[in-house]
Amino acid sequence: MAKPSSEGDSSTASRTGSRSKMRESSLKGCGFSSFTGFRAGKEDVLRLAMPLYLRLAMLDCIKKKDVDAGDQHFQTSGSEDDPCCENPVVVFINPKSGGRNGSVLQDRLQHMISQEQVFDLHNVKPDDFVRYGLGCLEKWAEKDNCAKETRKNIRVVVAGGDGTVGWVLGCLGVLHEKDQFPVPPVAIIPLGTGNDLARSFGWGGSFPFARRSAIKRALQRATNGRICHLDSWHVVVQMPGGEVVDPPHSLKTTEVCDVDQNLKIEGCVPDKVNCYEGVFYNYFSIGMDAQVAYGFHHLRNEKPYLAQGPISNKIIYSGYSCSQGWFLTPCMSDPSLRGLNNILSILIKRKNSSKWEPIEIPRSVRAIVALNLHSYGSGRNPWGNLKPDYLKKRGFVEAHVDDGILEIFGLKQGWHASFVMVELISAKHIAQASSIRLELSGGDWRDAFLQMDGEPWKQPMSKEYSTIVEIRKVPFPSVMVNGE
Repeated sequence: MAKPSSEGDSSTASRTGSRSKMRESSLKGCGFSSFTGFRAGKEDVLRLAMPLYLRLAMLDCIKKKDVDAGDQHFQTSGSEDDPCCENPVVVFINPKSGGRNGSVLQDRLQHMISQEQVFDLHNVKPDDFVRYGLGCLEKWAEKDNCAKETRKNIRVVVAGGDGTVGWVLGCLGVLHEKDQFPVPPVAIIPLGTGNDLARSFGWGGSFPFARRSAIKRALQRATNGRICHLDSWHVVVQMPGGEVVDPPHSLKTTEVCDVDQNLKIEGCVPDKVNCYEGVFYNYFSIGMDAQVAYGFHHLRNEKPYLAQGPISNKIIYSGYSCSQGWFLTPCMSDPSLRGLNNILSILIKRKNSSKWEPIEIPRSVRAIVALNLHSYGSGRNPWGNLKPDYLKKRGFVEAHVDDGILEIFGLKQGWHASFVMVELISAKHIAQASSIRLELSGGDWRDAFLQMDGEPWKQPMSKEYSTIVEIRKVPFPSVMVNGE
């Protein structure tokens, strides 16, 4: 074979030199020393920042929603000036989470890592990243060693609240279903109000913006933290057709209603039904707590200037709880509107059992929560640290985040919930279950309020027809990074 012409060698050298200059420019613009107060050399940036050609290829694929859109960047790669990244990360930021500090954090992270690896969730959706960004790496893994190593070692950092983290985890879960391994583990920068997922995995309840080294420290923990697993729970909602509901983004419409059709229903099932499905990681609840959360979310969206931080959010939340009458429910004149037992029936499957069994709902309960984590309502543990004798007496087991079991408890009026939240008492223990089925029938109720991981919605109720909610464990775990 003839040797390449000198003109070709010159062209190749030109392209290599150009990429080298772009890389050097990227390194100089990272702003480590000016922002965090520490000096960072080229090797510090290379630990996190992917090679420029790889970043551009992934970004083109995501923007154009085409795994072939970044091919031109690989055709000019292969230079030793573009070494593989040791600890590749991508960051998803929700600028509306908690105190709405996401936009500030985004600018800082883009300086510290690279602009192409830090995504605003309003502009880049996590499912597009999974399908096209990771798809780009997988396509070129056999031909490009850097693409192969990046796909193998990449980690995802989510800067947001519990709902944002759950959204990203749900999109990454598709990789399990398609046997595309490894699934990138998820680290958290807590920007939400409650941040219970972050608390459960050692990331704390809030992000210390005042500390100069906080972002550097968070990235170090994200890249070096140990991997652990989290149970995920699949929810199916079957409701009468024609009803209008505005579900959170974690619930999607589906044509297949995957609920147990062999069970007897107390109400009636219409000929036409609408179905939604989704996944939660922390808790699912129905009742007064979801109603308060629903009102708070709408108030925050209508008047965003009130949401200046987690503390102000919690003050507004507490005030809204009082305004909704949770503290006055014992004084309500209509007894049919007091307890959930008027509209709700529950069936559960215990662990290692295939049999459904009914569970009695205490008359005094105004909210029922199915909890997966030890943290609820900004770090509280309403299930409590139960003693072995009590566990044995009730037939319970010690709760863990990966035990395949949900803890079901109830909250009474606001005073009871308040004492539970300051951990003076435990919540009303109802059951532990590996699967849950809820049947709602309207009666005198026009609407019920439900929420998943802090994202509430109003569920229309019908006097004639029942709404069915089924909760089952997802067969594969979510992959997390422990921040401790």
